Amino acid sequence: MEQRLYFIFGDILSNLSIGIISAIVCASMFSPESNMFFAMLIGMFVGMILSMVLGVGVFFRYFGAMEVMVPTSLTGMMAGMIISMWAAMAEISLTSAALLGAVIGVLCLGVTYWLQGKTTADTDITAT
Repeated sequence: MEQRLYFIFGDILSNLSIGIISAIVCASMFSPESNMFFAMLIGMFVGMILSMVLGVGVFFRYFGAMEVMVPTSLTGMMAGMIISMWAAMAEISLTSAALLGAVIGVLCLGVTYWLQGKTTADTDITAT
C-alpha cells in the first residue's frame, strides 16, 4: 500500500476528479422521464469509459497505472450508476451531482485502501 504523500495526493485527486466528472456527465444525460434500469446501465458504462479515458490521458502517467486504475474504475462506475439512477427518479442539480460524485470518489478510495491493507496484512509473513 502506497504511503508516500505524492501518491496519496494523486489518488485523492484522481478519484475526486473522476467522481465529479462522471457525476456531472451522467446527471446531464438523464431526466425523470428516463427508465431507471437503463439509466443505471448506461451510467455505469459512461463512468467506466470516462475513468479509463481520464486515467490513461492524465493520471496514469503521473501516479502509476495499476495504483490508479482500480479505485478510479470503481469510482467512475459507482458515480455513474448512482447519479444516473437519481437523475432518472428526480431532478438533480449539477452542483448536487458533483458533490455526491466527490463523496463517492473518496468512499471508493477508502474502500480500496482498506481492502488492500487488509489483504496485505493477511498475506504478510512477518505479521504473524
